[in-house]
Amino acid sequence: MRYERFIAQHFHQADKKKGKSMSKPAVKVATFGIAVGLAVMLLSVSVVVGFKHEVRSQVIGFGSHIQITANEIEQTYEHEPILLDESDIYRIKQMPHITRVQSVVTKSGIIKTEESFRGVVLKGVDSTYDWRFFHANMVEGDTLCPNDTMSYAVISQSTAEMLQLHVGDDFITYFVDNHVRARKFVVKGIYRTSFSDYDNLYLFTSMEPLRQLLGWEGDEVSCYELLIDDFKHLQSATDHIEGMLGNRFGETSALYSIQNIHQLTPMIFDWLAMLDANAVIILVLMLLVAGFNMISGLLILILERTNDIGLLKALGAANWPLRKVFLYHAAYLVGKGMLWGNIVGIGLILIQRFTHIIPLDASVYYVDYVPVSFNILHILLLNIGTAVASIAMMLLPSHIITKISPVKAMRFE
Repeated sequence: MRYERFIAQHFHQADKKKGKSMSKPAVKVATFGIAVGLAVMLLSVSVVVGFKHEVRSQVIGFGSHIQITANEIEQTYEHEPILLDESDIYRIKQMPHITRVQSVVTKSGIIKTEESFRGVVLKGVDSTYDWRFFHANMVEGDTLCPNDTMSYAVISQSTAEMLQLHVGDDFITYFVDNHVRARKFVVKGIYRTSFSDYDNLYLFTSMEPLRQLLGWEGDEVSCYELLIDDFKHLQSATDHIEGMLGNRFGETSALYSIQNIHQLTPMIFDWLAMLDANAVIILVLMLLVAGFNMISGLLILILERTNDIGLLKALGAANWPLRKVFLYHAAYLVGKGMLWGNIVGIGLILIQRFTHIIPLDASVYYVDYVPVSFNILHILLLNIGTAVASIAMMLLPSHIITKISPVKAMRFE
């Protein structure tokens, strides 16, 4: 063992055995500062990452990653019909990161019951539709099946409660165009997400009844929805699709429009981007607080060990090895603080992850509890960053050791 580390361990053990010591309160405060700072940083990153993932998954669950529609002047829930030929669909499926291509037909309508009424957007789907998001959010009943023979519908819990509908109940939906038309649907399933705006809006049914209402022929649809394997590839996948279909007219003479979920819901994603800035501010502040606590603790340790520093210098110790002694000593304290910070931070993350003990107002935050992410890589990076930053910030104050004179230090009291 190098003598710097040996002396640092001796100082550390001696400080623990001392009853009253000038450095003891400062050391406790510094260790506490490191623990609190790391715990807050772990919680901040976990909440921000978890929040972004949860809100993003809700938005994508309703709207997919990328949508191909007809290029229209006004953005509405009803689109002009488009039709991709089989070769285009095959080429899209072969593109990097594309995992699914599903077609939908959308139509606005009004549900009317004896109790109340509500305006909705009916989303007609077929066998290509990915129901995994709704399977995870079903409250009652089931999703649609390709072999359903009735005009089934999957509605949200908020719509069901407002209209007093249950699984198996039928209801009439009115469609107002040049004249009013009505269709009967049967509730097959009820879903509930924390995205109340979309819950209040969407109703899912099969595609054919909506095609008949719109008077569309063959396989014409309102939109093609594309899913990708990882959100980080969203822009590159959008660019690939844009390069393939951009400025092209389809078989229905409609000009294709390609938009990703970021472009379709910019306000939500701009809001999520602000969370990153908040997290960075919190990380910087916590590092500064923890670092200044350790700096003050280190200076007090050096002041209390001035006699020992003078003696070691008189015996021939150089300045840098003496600085390393106190940096090792400080590293022990940083390690202790980080240990407690990890215990508290990870413990709180796991408690919230499995119990959802801290609720949120879903109408404001789009989720009904504080979502957290437990990512080992993020935890490791925060620990490494905290350790490196804390030790680096103590290099400058340790320079005071070089100014200590052996003669004056040995007389210091």
